[in-house]
Amino acid sequence: MKYDKEEIEILEAFDSGSMNLTAPSVDEIDTIKAAAMSTFRKDKRVTLRLYEHDFHGIQKKAMEMGIPYQTLISGIIHRYVEGDLVSRTVF
Repeated sequence: MKYDKEEIEILEAFDSGSMNLTAPSVDEIDTIKAAAMSTFRKDKRVTLRLYEHDFHGIQKKAMEMGIPYQTLISGIIHRYVEGDLVSRTVF
């Protein structure tokens, strides 16, 4: 996994023991909860057709990961949209 500069600084501070951790305030907790609720709210349905071989492959991978196959498909799409997965030219 690649870390950006800020993440590396956080990890180094944590590992060196120089990080001062404090409990979040009630307002911070409410903000975090609201962000989580909006992040995990899935409000669009999509129907798609897959080759049977691909569908069984997705089901198998999801089972190995211990998650529902719909969650795996959604996660793959999300990672692609966010730029964490890149397409490659096959030609």
